[in-house]
Amino acid sequence: MKIKRIKHLKQYLSFYKNNFGFREPYLILLDGTFCQAALESKIQIKEQLPKYFGGEVQLCTTTCVIHELSLLEKELGNARIIAQRFQRRHCAHKHNPVSATECLLSLVQEKNWQHYFLATQDPELTGQVKRMPCVPLLYIIQNTPVLDRPSVTSKRAAIRAQAAQLIPTQEKLHLREMKAKLCPKADRLHQRRPCKRPAGPNPLSCLKKKKKHRGVDVQTHVGDKAQRAQRATVSQAAKKKKDKKKKKKKIIAGH
Repeated sequence: MKIKRIKHLKQYLSFYKNNFGFREPYLILLDGTFCQAALESKIQIKEQLPKYFGGEVQLCTTTCVIHELSLLEKELGNARIIAQRFQRRHCAHKHNPVSATECLLSLVQEKNWQHYFLATQDPELTGQVKRMPCVPLLYIIQNTPVLDRPSVTSKRAAIRAQAAQLIPTQEKLHLREMKAKLCPKADRLHQRRPCKRPAGPNPLSCLKKKKKHRGVDVQTHVGDKAQRAQRATVSQAAKKKKDKKKKKKKIIAGH
């Protein structure tokens, strides 16, 4: 469970850091219910919260929270003593104190520009805070502090912030026009080449096939004719030689 808790803490902290700019020292705004829960769970807030966050932490409260705890001296007297040790943040109700929930909500309004972590055990206050973007909540569950997962409104605000960082389409078109005017050669390089159309049939495949003579090619037939002609000339020359020899023998026999 401890490994899961640390893993979730890193995920949630990175979410608030990357999307809303939360940085160390983390400002943790505490109310009386959180101080009372820490007292009952025997949690030393100044020691355990920096270990839990893994960095520098600044604990703070308001005069309205301490005023409310002083009104409930019998029930929450020890919680008031703990809250008085922390730094008091300036609020608009210094001379006319209001309830702790109203005071804390006024500090985290307007997208929580001071980047407070709100530590409370009040279900009414947490229900109102979850409807507001960019406000991380901190609880005490099973004697350990736990950072709540980002609310739906915080996730939607993060998506809107990411979309605002992207360049609009009109500005992209304007940038392309400016680039084309300044360096037209570079614009030509990025132009798409025309797509090749499907090629026609191979012209060699359209030629007529060579005629065959009785299962033999014409070229081989011509070669056979030439061989026969050579043989005929050779046989004729041999016959002439024989005839000359015969005539010579007759002439010699007549003498």
